Amino acid sequence: MHALKKHRPLRRVTLAAATTVTGFVLLLSLKPHTAPTVAQASSSAGQSASQSPSQSPSPGSSSGSSSGSTKSTGTKTVTGDTVQTRWGPVQVRVTLKNGKITDVTAVSYPTDNPRDQEINSYAIPQLRREALAAQSAQIDSVSGASYTSDGYKQSLQSALDSAGL
Repeated sequence: MHALKKHRPLRRVTLAAATTVTGFVLLLSLKPHTAPTVAQASSSAGQSASQSPSQSPSPGSSSGSSSGSTKSTGTKTVTGDTVQTRWGPVQVRVTLKNGKITDVTAVSYPTDNPRDQEINSYAIPQLRREALAAQSAQIDSVSGASYTSDGYKQSLQSALDSAGL
């Protein structure tokens, strides 16, 4: 018969307690990782993205489309509607030159927690590249960022609609 079976039940209790304490100590000694930094959608998005938390509207509100300046060269900047997603608002600004999309900037997007920042640090630049390549709001969603992708596409479409495209 095995030494830990019936003859020494106190030994089993002691081993179980020691194993539990060791597991707890190992679990508590784990250190959380540092929060990732948020990548910017474009070089001009640096100012917009860093200001977006203070400029984002309160939940439940929706800002309408607004157009920026139209220069003599045919350059037009249009900001799309703010789309409320499950994780926060998403808003896109589009720059058009002679009817072509030349720049897309995410004005606001979810940045409330480290997971939002991690997801959007790869999703926003990917959505920007897709929009510039497609020259429309008919772009693929980014895997793992479904809500942000849907909000991005809706805001982009509203900006393009406001621009008359």
